[in-house]
This record gives sequence, structure tokens and C-alpha cells, in this order.
Amino acid sequence: MSRYRAQQQAPLDEPEANPQGEDHVPDDEQQDENDKDSQPSEPKGDYLNVASRPFLMKILQKQGDSKVLFADKVLKFTASGKMKRRNLIITDFAVYIVDPETDGLKRRIALAAVDKMCLSDLNDNFFSIVIPTEYDLLMASTRKTEIATCLFEAIKTSAQYELEVSFSSSFEYNATADLVKEVQFEEVEVVRERDVCWEYAEKLDGNKVRCKFCLRVLNGGISRLKHHLSRLPSKGVNPCNKVRDDVTDRVRAIISSKEDIKETPSVKKQKIADVRAPGNMSTSSKISPLETLSPAAKVFPTVLSIAASTLSDQETVERSIALFFFENKLDFSVARSSSYQAMIDAVGKFGPGLIAPSVETLKTTWLKRIKSEVTLHLKDAEKEWAMTGCTIIADTWTDNKSKALINFLVSSPSRTFFHKSVDASSYFKNTKCLADLFDSVIQDFGQENVVQIIMDSSFNYTGISSHILQNYGTIFLSPCASQCLNLILEEFSRVDWVNRCILQAQTVSKFLYNNASMLDLMKKFTGGQELIRTGITKSVSCFLSLQSMLKQRSRLKHMFNSPEYSTNSSYANKPQSISCIAIVEDNDFWRAVEECVAISEPFLKVLREVSGGKPAVGSIYELMTRAKESIRTYYIMDESKCKTFLDIVDRQWRDQLHSPLHSAGAFLNPSIQYNPEVKFLGSIKEDFFKVLEKLLPTPELRRDITNQIFTFTRAKGMFACNLATEARDTVSPGLWWEQFGDSAPVLQRVAIRILSQVCSTFTFERHWSTFQQVHTEKRNKIDKETLTDVVYINYNLKLAREMKTMPTESDPIQFDDIDMTSEWVEESENPSPTQWLDRFGSALDGGDLNTRQFSAAMFGNDHIFGL
Repeated sequence: MSRYRAQQQAPLDEPEANPQGEDHVPDDEQQDENDKDSQPSEPKGDYLNVASRPFLMKILQKQGDSKVLFADKVLKFTASGKMKRRNLIITDFAVYIVDPETDGLKRRIALAAVDKMCLSDLNDNFFSIVIPTEYDLLMASTRKTEIATCLFEAIKTSAQYELEVSFSSSFEYNATADLVKEVQFEEVEVVRERDVCWEYAEKLDGNKVRCKFCLRVLNGGISRLKHHLSRLPSKGVNPCNKVRDDVTDRVRAIISSKEDIKETPSVKKQKIADVRAPGNMSTSSKISPLETLSPAAKVFPTVLSIAASTLSDQETVERSIALFFFENKLDFSVARSSSYQAMIDAVGKFGPGLIAPSVETLKTTWLKRIKSEVTLHLKDAEKEWAMTGCTIIADTWTDNKSKALINFLVSSPSRTFFHKSVDASSYFKNTKCLADLFDSVIQDFGQENVVQIIMDSSFNYTGISSHILQNYGTIFLSPCASQCLNLILEEFSRVDWVNRCILQAQTVSKFLYNNASMLDLMKKFTGGQELIRTGITKSVSCFLSLQSMLKQRSRLKHMFNSPEYSTNSSYANKPQSISCIAIVEDNDFWRAVEECVAISEPFLKVLREVSGGKPAVGSIYELMTRAKESIRTYYIMDESKCKTFLDIVDRQWRDQLHSPLHSAGAFLNPSIQYNPEVKFLGSIKEDFFKVLEKLLPTPELRRDITNQIFTFTRAKGMFACNLATEARDTVSPGLWWEQFGDSAPVLQRVAIRILSQVCSTFTFERHWSTFQQVHTEKRNKIDKETLTDVVYINYNLKLAREMKTMPTESDPIQFDDIDMTSEWVEESENPSPTQWLDRFGSALDGGDLNTRQFSAAMFGNDHIFGL
């Protein structure tokens, strides 16, 4: 059940709600309104001025609409209760929901499909539009009465029936096709002053805010932001590692002043308790638990006891947690894990006296229980394989001891799961042994369920490809799209002028990141933002860093010309300083940076699409075509450069990336098939027919396939219905076929299986260090089975977390933290792992390469999990 409260202040910025929560009426129209009868007012029309917004007009014209009856900003509530800003447009044929940030059409609802409208009977802005054939809309608008009136009249005119409008303090609505929610409204008064801490944050949809220093998105509003900026790990919020000290001091003062007010009554109670304490001294001493000294306390008893005695309760807890981390050599990034805070919350809820599980309990009871929970999720995903099929992902990696490790994962639309990790060092070039390994993996998932196997280029000369093609007639072998795209970007970076531009940019970044005061000055001018970025590969890092530097161009120039820089002899007089100033003031350098960004961004965009863990087989062909077209457009006046970069792309596409499955996916993708601007080449159709022959190997299976292809390409049967037409560009291709493909049942099954597949492995390459430690033989203190179970749980939990957060919070091709040992930072050829430690003390809380290398350098090659 959802519960909303009617407040006097509307959640929308524009237009503002009046205190009564009714529709806003401009002052010059107020008298006219008062003169009218107390009947529903006529729609006043277009508050967005749609005619002046080309992207909105293009959406309407594409659907054959032009007459706008109503248009305004609204808030739309998602199935999970989150608020999204949307533009609501009502025409004489349909209702449109448009995302104002991306200018994309999110949904089109024919007026004839609207069955009912529910409005809250309180003085608020909530209303629901009921669409029986789909799912309903729950929205809020300061003009809800006008929207209801407009819909009522429009449906009465176009659909020849009267819309049912109901008023209630609660109503049910279909949040999704399978989820019914009940909404209840309460009336409260809210009076709030603007918090001074808003200057450090950007307000997002719903109750989310983005920190202006580290750009992290926080749920919970300004309160959580304060604790984030205060660097106090309370309220379940990770501290900001980029906030300025003066801001932290200010925020802590604000929090402290509020807590002093709250704690005044409890202080009095504490004094009373202190007075009564001596009378109970003997009793309490008998039942008080013995304090167990930590190993650190045993070594430094006097120092640590004195330090602990001066701490507050919060600091005492934090100190205990810190000692646990340091004594057990835990990576600081563990503190970012959602399960870390969940553990702290659970312990706090239990209260004093908790007996922690023993080593044996963890290794046996809880290991089995958690593995069973993870496996249960896999069983749920297996249910969809009969319809969607699945993709086996085989990733290889060679560790620092030349071990060849192969990780096997299985991916389908709902989830990606880690299956197992194999040390194939002894037989990686033995085709027979590799064939047996792949045969066993295919049988684990069922040959009939496997649509394709994605392998990276390391398998090219092993002979395993021939074995699979010969023995599994319906399974495709596909290259890793992310790996091929990375090779394209890598070749881009080797072009002479591009390489020269990257080296100049690195000169500037090394100078800034190798001096503590210089780094502080830079962050002062950039608002706490980093100048460089760390991507999933070296070439991705280069182009992401150039993008970042281009955004900071004016701030960099301002910094190098500022008195704060020129008057500081610790860096202004260095030889590198003169070089950096010359580079930053060189217009030719910035033109080269702009050019690098222009040629790389289209392919970084493709890389993001295919690395996000979602099915992309149906879109990779179109994405690559658009990326190439961007190069042609940019170099329309420079044929030589255009040819240089297009030759690189074409060579990689032809030799590495292209797969018949990609062509078939493009042919079956409704947003491409029905796009009048797209003409399919003969080679695409040829690939499509080859795929059909592979998936439908017998004449009996192909009996009616020609007629079904004709029905699809000519949009006949269910393909021609309004819902199918409207969903071509808004619904994923696989789901579109599932909903509207019944007119071509055989082709429908083929299309769903093709369009439900991923085409990349890169999403899952962030955890290789786990497997390096798993396959080390000399430190296995527990049996192999237990070790395997631990890795199975660990990797699947991380996958689940990444798949859940990636679409909204993270960039799949970029790490959150900077790699402080990369060539964008490190100056020496063979740097000491601790060389940069004094410069980046607060930056050591990440799970990136620098933290792992620091851990290895300080503690040796110890393994995770203590195994």
C-alpha cells in the first residue's frame, strides 16, 4: 500500500500550487474565472508552448497528431514509488508522456484505451488514469482538474463515450501489468524553510539529491546529504571523499546544533541516572560482561586505552570497526558494500550481548544457506530460458603467474549469473580438453536453451570454435562486442596527432596529481571534481579523461592564471609548470582535444549500450551504423581524416565484430524494420536467412516461415494493431515480439530468442582479482569445495548489485575512483606502490586498482576471504 500526504507546497517547480491545491489561475484571468458558473472550466491549453519545441512536434507528427489540447509539466510515480518529472501532452487522439531530460517519448496512450480517471478528494494534486489494456498512470499536477476536464471532453468527442471520473481519499491502480497498488491520501501541513546545505547539492527526481563534490546520488534528501558531507559514517551514508574541509566543518556545526537541541531532555535524565548509580554498583558489576581485548590492544594497551577513553559513543563504535579492518587487512572499499551497512544495522537492532557466528558456523551452516538462496534465484531465471534462450559467456584471463583462467557465466534478460571458474593452464591449447570442458558447460545449461556462446579473442587459435560449430548446429559463436570496440578506440589513440594530444594532456594531469598543494588548488577551481577518469581499459580511460579535461578547460585556464598559482613558488617555478601553462594556453591543443572527443564519443556511447548487461543483439548493428555516420558528418570537409578513422572501424567490424546474429537482430528489431529511413542491404537479409536455417534446420520447422516473414515485414495481423505500432520504439524488441508476434508464431519464437541475448562480456570483468586468489594453491586452508562455494556466492552477489544499480547510478565503462598508478598520474617508470600515499590519503577508500596494489604491497599476496 502506498501512502501520500497532501501538502500545501506542491512538488513541482512550475507552476506553483496555491495554498488550496486547486488549479493555478493567472492574476489577469482571476476576474473572468470568478464570473463563471461553478462548472468544470474549459481547458486553457498548451502551457509548454509545444509548437515552439521541435522535439515535441516531431514526436506528435510521427504519430500523425498535431492538435494539442493540453500540455504541462507533471510528476509521474513509478511502480516502486519514485517520482519522475515528465511532460504530459493531450491531443485529440492520444495522451503522451515525454521525458523532459532526454526529449524521448516514454509512452503513448490512445484516448480510446482510457477507461477511468481517479482523483484524490483532498486539496492536493494527485490523480490516476486507468488503462485496462496496459498499466495505469499515477501522477501529480497543480492542474489536475483541468486535465480531468480536458480528457473528459476529448474522449467524449473522439471516442464517443463519457469518461468515468471518481473522487476518493484512496483508490487502486495497476502500477504494472501484474502489480496492483492501493493509494491512500492523508492531509498534513508542511512548512519548511530552505536549508542552507542545498548550495552543496543538486535536487533530483523524488527524494534524491546529487552531491556537487563527488557527484554521488543519495536517497533521503538533504538530511542524508548533511551526514554525507560531514564525513561521519552515520545514518547509513558513505562519507564524501572530495568535500572541502571548510564545508565539512560547517555541516558538522549545523548537525551538532540540531542534535544539542534534541538531546537536552536526555541529558537531564542522564544526570539523574548518574546520581543513582552508586547504589547499584555491586549488582551491576556482577552482570557486566568482560571486555575482550583486541590484538592491537594487547600490543599497545596503554596508548589505545587512553585514546578510547576520550571518544564519544559514535567514535568508540567507529574505532572498533576500524581496528577490525586494519587487523584483518580488509580493503577499504568493503565499507561501500550495501551488506556492510546492513550488517551494522542488524547488530544495532539486536542490541548488547550478540554472540558473533564462529568460523565453523560461517564455513558450514551459513555458507550452505546463502549458497542455497543464490541458487534459488538462478532456478527462477532458468524458467525463462525455454522462451528467451540464454548466452554462455566464456572470459579468459592470464594472471601474473601465467595461469589461464576461464570464467563461465550465463546471461538472460532477467539476470546474469556466474557459473564457475576453471584453471585451464595445463590444457588451454589442447583442443580435446577444451572441447570436453565446453561440452560439460553446455550440458549444464541444456543445449536446447543455449542460443550463443560469447568468447574473447584468446580462443581464436584453440580450435574450440570449430568443435562447437560442428557439434552444435543451433548454437552461434559470437565475438565480444566490447572487446572489439576497445580495439577500435585503441587504434584511434595510436593515430599520430591523437597520441600527441593524449601525451600533452597527460603532462598536465601528472603535474597536477603529483603535488599535494597543486592538487588541492585544482580541486578548489573544479569544485572538488577530478580532472581525469579511469575506464575499464586504457584506451577508454584516455578518451574519458580528454572529455573531462575539455569540460574543465575554462577552469584550468583560470587556475593557471590565478594569483594563488603564480605566487606559490612550490610549483609555479618548476620546469613542468612552464610546459603545462604552454599546453593549457595552446588553442591547437584544445582543438585537438575537441576533435578526439568528437570521434570517440559515438563509440563510447555504443560501448555503454553493449556493456550494460542488457540484451543488445538487436541494436548493435544500428548503433555501429550511427557511430560511423557521426564520423562522416564530423569530417564532411576532411576526406583524408574521415577515411583514416572509418578504415579502422570497418577493419574491426569486418574481421572481429560482425556476426550473422547481429544482422538477424537488426532485421527483427521493429524500430529498425519499420523505420522508413532504413533500407536493408542484401547482405543483412542473407545473414538473416542463414540464421533462420540454423535455428530451423528441418523443412517441417520452416514450412510456413516465408508467409510469416511477409506478415511481419508488411505489418499485417497483430503487427498492424495500434498498440504494436505505438510500442515499436518504446518497448524492448524481445518484449515487443512476445506481446505482438502471435500472427507469426514460428518467427516469434526465433525472434524472441535472438533479441533476448547480450553481446558483450565487459560488464563482468571488474572482479578478476577474486579468481586470481581462488586459483592460488599454496594458501588453500579449507577444502576446494568450500572455496568454490565462497567464490560462487561472492561473484553472484556482486553481479546482482551491479545489475541492479548500473542503469541508474553508474557508468558501465567507468570506475568510480581514479587509478592512481595509471600513466595519467604516475611519473616514474617503475613506481613504488606507496609513492602516492601521502598525496591521496582520503582517496584510499575505493575498490580500484590503486587500493588493491597498496594492499598487496603492504601485506603481501594474501587472499580474500582468509582462504
